[in-house]
Amino acid sequence: MIKLGVTGGIGSGKSIVCKLLSLHNIPIYDADSEAKKLNNSSPIIKNKLIERFGNSLYINNKLDRQKLANLIFTNKDNLQYVNSVIHTELAKHFLDWVQAHNTFDIIAIDAAVLFEAGFQKYVDKVITVTAPINKRIERVSKRDNMTSEQIQSRIKSQMSDEERIKLSNYVIINDDNISIIKQAQHIIQDIINPIRD
Repeated sequence: MIKLGVTGGIGSGKSIVCKLLSLHNIPIYDADSEAKKLNNSSPIIKNKLIERFGNSLYINNKLDRQKLANLIFTNKDNLQYVNSVIHTELAKHFLDWVQAHNTFDIIAIDAAVLFEAGFQKYVDKVITVTAPINKRIERVSKRDNMTSEQIQSRIKSQMSDEERIKLSNYVIINDDNISIIKQAQHIIQDIINPIRD
């Protein structure tokens, strides 16, 4: 089995690439949505976050994500603590998911913070999806109703494309000029051929 990591900054289009991969019968683990579920369902995460930030962080057994965001985006120590708690549990969950999908030749994880979370050690190959900043801002403002300043601030807080590309095996350029379908297919063929040989 080959484990693929798909990463990219906000608005790069990595979710579209993951949809293309899923059309090739490649199961996708969506790290962001699984982390959101775990934040509510994992007693380990809940207890550790309450221990640090107090009971008011959870309302009706659901994490108050806005309150947590305010606590971590203004304080690096809080951010490191929260990431270490959530990423540890997410890694266990991902490895269990991999085990449950061990009949597949290729599986993939969709993770914006693949490198920041240290998840590259759980995958064999990494695809970085990249796009020009103006395209990313345009896409995210349409999708999330955020201002250009908010999006740029989010982009600055993430790892740069240059850093990601250096650590990746493949790069998909999503600039509306080169077909991402062809780029994804080329990568899939490159990965599948050694498996078949």
